[in-house]
Amino acid sequence: MTDTPEPTKAHFRSDVTVDLVKSAAGDADVLFAARVSTAGEQSLEEVTKDPERSKGLINFLMRDRHGSPFEHNSMTFFISAPIFVFREFMRHRVGWSYNEESGRYRELEPVFYVPGESRKLIQQGRPGKYEFVEGTPEQHALTSRAMEESYRRSYDAYQEMLAAGVAREVARAVLPVGLFSTMYATCNARSLMHFLGLRTQHEMAKVPSFPQREIEMVGEQMEAHWARLMPLTHAAFNKNGRVAP
Repeated sequence: MTDTPEPTKAHFRSDVTVDLVKSAAGDADVLFAARVSTAGEQSLEEVTKDPERSKGLINFLMRDRHGSPFEHNSMTFFISAPIFVFREFMRHRVGWSYNEESGRYRELEPVFYVPGESRKLIQQGRPGKYEFVEGTPEQHALTSRAMEESYRRSYDAYQEMLAAGVAREVARAVLPVGLFSTMYATCNARSLMHFLGLRTQHEMAKVPSFPQREIEMVGEQMEAHWARLMPLTHAAFNKNGRVAP
């Protein structure tokens, strides 16, 4: 008689997390970079001045899309999200740096994404002109059950191969994109604005966007951190239709 293996002790999440781990970013960074064209070395005085008096300049730069002054800053985020979110992230290449945990070098933990009850499940319309609407309780129950069962089976297969001596970089191939991963992502305000313009929906946006909800959840948290660091720049971004300069 053989022992029945214990079921995988998987952890299921419907959230994502974003921590701001390091930053060198403020509205004054935009001002001294913009004013060097007319003030030369005297533009450095802007670093110690209250940027509130210069919000008109920031708005002008945003409105007329003079983008380079918004690049003289840096934010590093630590993000925990499903792998499919990170694969969308990697399409943003200009002004971004990434380092993600590796399934080649560590055993991956059984933490998986299952949509919460607020996640809209039903897609209506054609590509380029569609919307998502609420799912029924039965559809949510089916989604959760099917995902959890699939996740457990794939992780059991992963563990079986590791126990047999199969290399981590080979065994990880059975794991789904709903597995959680972590990464550091570093950007500047200009590259973040471009990201937010594409990956969030907002009533003030001039150009409509249709992001997948899970990457939008990440974008919303990143935007909240950025808004506290650069409130005048963030306000100008919204005022001018959330279009990156």
